Amino acid sequence: MNQTLLAALQYYGAGAATIAALVVSLNLGRRITGWAFVLFVTSSIALTGWGFLDRDSEGIGWQNVALLVINAVGVWRYLISKHEVRD
Repeated sequence: MNQTLLAALQYYGAGAATIAALVVSLNLGRRITGWAFVLFVTSSIALTGWGFLDRDSEGIGWQNVALLVINAVGVWRYLISKHEVRD
């Protein structure tokens, strides 16, 4: 596999997850948090790709399959669902 592509997936995934975690931790509101979950989704996709394309990173791939589902729930809850947030 092309090492440049693998490195790009790995570092994009790590960087995007870090930025998304920072935004979620700042609690800037429902809509911004929802967009942070969208960023988490892109991170999970990148790290899933890296995990399954790099022979030694399959565990990261499976972890990010699970995180992709969790992050999709975050997108649903904060951007798509019309339910009111409970305190």
